[in-house]
Amino acid sequence: MTRPYKSVSGTIFDACNYLFLGAFALAAVLPFLYIIAGSFASDAELTERAVFLIPETFTFAAYEYIFSTDTLLRSIGVSVFVTVVGTAFNLFFTVTMAYPLARRALVGRNLLLNLVIFPMLFSGGMIPMYLVIRELHLLDSLWALILPGAINSFNLIIVKNFFQELPPELEEAAKIDGCTDLGLLWKIVLPLSKPVLATFTLFYAVSHWNSFFDALLYINDPSKWPLQVMLRQIVMLSQSAAGDLYNMDPSFVKPPDQSIKMAVIVVGTIPILLVYPFLQKHFAKGVMIGSVKG
Repeated sequence: MTRPYKSVSGTIFDACNYLFLGAFALAAVLPFLYIIAGSFASDAELTERAVFLIPETFTFAAYEYIFSTDTLLRSIGVSVFVTVVGTAFNLFFTVTMAYPLARRALVGRNLLLNLVIFPMLFSGGMIPMYLVIRELHLLDSLWALILPGAINSFNLIIVKNFFQELPPELEEAAKIDGCTDLGLLWKIVLPLSKPVLATFTLFYAVSHWNSFFDALLYINDPSKWPLQVMLRQIVMLSQSAAGDLYNMDPSFVKPPDQSIKMAVIVVGTIPILLVYPFLQKHFAKGVMIGSVKG
């Protein structure tokens, strides 16, 4: 089998393209690799070596310190709860609203679509939102991190467009067999929507996991802080209260603050990275499907 002919200019373009993308990938990956290496490094190595990818002496002191109390584990539990429950709420409300809006025969459909689009362009702002949360008695409640963003208008429109592209013959055949609207959604539409649902599951989950500003506004109880707020306290405010030396062995030496910060960053980043491989096969297809086509 002969290889297709490629001109000299095409070969040079491909080489430059690979070099550029490779340099861009290294620029994105190397800082994270340095943080991982620094979380296992000793105080002397962090002081003497400006940048390194493999520590000369591995030490788990930073991880032992941050897990010496339940502070970090509690914040991880809060983040997991908000991410799982929040993503479930997002998908439920997005699907149940996008499905009827995809039906052109729906009475008042255009009005509802305009009401969905309006918040994309105009927002009440932070203070009115805070007042609404306060009047609903959601301050210091984890539901304040879930309910206000139950539906994302942009994601809703993409899912609606995807539902509109499904062949209408499927709906007609299902109704002839006696399938109800809910049965049609559960047995026909959702199984065919795995790519788009997997994509927005990832989007919603990453958004919930990385969110910290809402918690800063609405959560005053430190025991209800999610992981990202705890990470902010440690990294930005240099408050290394994630561990307790009194719970450690008397010979244990507290690791440097820089190493503690890196260890917390790793703990806060790894879990959401582990989710991506399970959704990867649907991601490339789902991120394009349902989009507006010219």
